[in-house]
Amino acid sequence: MDHFNYQNGELYAENLPLAEIAKEVGTPFYCYSTATLERHFNVFSKAFDGANALVCYAVKANSNLAVIKTLAKLGAGADVVSEGELRRALEAGIPANKIVFSGVGKKPHEMELALNAGILQFNVESEPEVRVLSEVATRLGKVAPIAFRVNPDVDAKTHAKISTGKAENKFGVPWQDVSRIYGEAATLPGIKIQGVDVHIGSQLTDLDPFNNAFMRVRELVDQLRKEGHEITQVDLGGGLGIPYDGTIPPAPENYGQVALQAMGNLGVQLIFEPGRLIVGNAGVLVSEVIYVKQGAERKFVILDAAMNDLIRPAMYDGYHHIDTIRQPNEADGTEMVDVVGPVCETGDTFAKGRELPPVSAGDLVAFRSAGAYGAVMASTYNTRPLVPEVLVNGDDFAVIRERPALEELLKQDKLPEWL
Repeated sequence: MDHFNYQNGELYAENLPLAEIAKEVGTPFYCYSTATLERHFNVFSKAFDGANALVCYAVKANSNLAVIKTLAKLGAGADVVSEGELRRALEAGIPANKIVFSGVGKKPHEMELALNAGILQFNVESEPEVRVLSEVATRLGKVAPIAFRVNPDVDAKTHAKISTGKAENKFGVPWQDVSRIYGEAATLPGIKIQGVDVHIGSQLTDLDPFNNAFMRVRELVDQLRKEGHEITQVDLGGGLGIPYDGTIPPAPENYGQVALQAMGNLGVQLIFEPGRLIVGNAGVLVSEVIYVKQGAERKFVILDAAMNDLIRPAMYDGYHHIDTIRQPNEADGTEMVDVVGPVCETGDTFAKGRELPPVSAGDLVAFRSAGAYGAVMASTYNTRPLVPEVLVNGDDFAVIRERPALEELLKQDKLPEWL
């Protein structure tokens, strides 16, 4: 459920017409709904009522400070993967002791910042990383709380580019080496082993891979405790999907049942890292039709949004439902079109052979489910400025990231003295 619905013949974000926002901020722009963010976080959290659980929002899904702050006010922690994301989480008011630091390539200066901040946990992904972390922590006179991210070699049955839990993926330490790695880490100064971490992929629409991974983690916790390690945290990652194309994924309640049944009475704090599930359907990308072009074999709807604004269709063949801002009239029917952007790449295609109501130049459309991995993955390719982001709250809205002027982009380049 989200709060983007047709009212009075046009598409609204909560109580505001998207067309009115477009008049003020221009197109394209991202629009997020506060009510949807709050609902999705609360529904997910409710799945673990009564359990010792911490929901750490995966900042990589949407790192706008206003989005993070909205979730921080609800009690969210944060899962971060860089110094920049850590700084964003702290700036948005998330306490350091509710932050976990993931990622395969943490650098010493990032570790130092996190140690000085006093984060809850480092999710360590390799033996070289834990040795560097030991050196940094010892130099600072601190102790780094860690969980190793283990790779359970479970097929998440998701897109190859967002699968993270198979043996062939770059993430985590090999399952068969876990005992040795934990044993060696326990001898390192400045390291406190406290947990186990697993994350098998993103946009999962089946609970079986989760159950398989969670049951393996439970067995691993029992094994590590027998080997003398005190395991107090289990990070089960994120990855539960959203209905991009109408496929209905499992409800958070059912996901929660699988997690709690697998973990049983282990006596640990459970950590979850939802990202897309919280913000995906809380955002839309609004764009204007520039031209409608009849080709030799296809009709093209050319928008002012491009692949640099929303990369998922080009990178992942990602599907986004497209709505016209003006509520369609059944009498107008639909037509089959390719929806494309203005960038000089054939890959700048949002949809092929999509049935849409007829549109003309100047009409507005909205890409649904664009709140996750949209603005955060945008670029300035073709010297196109990043698009603004807007947050709606009831009948009010604020621009939470402005569209930079082209002059600002040009000033970022510096000419050498010989030119």
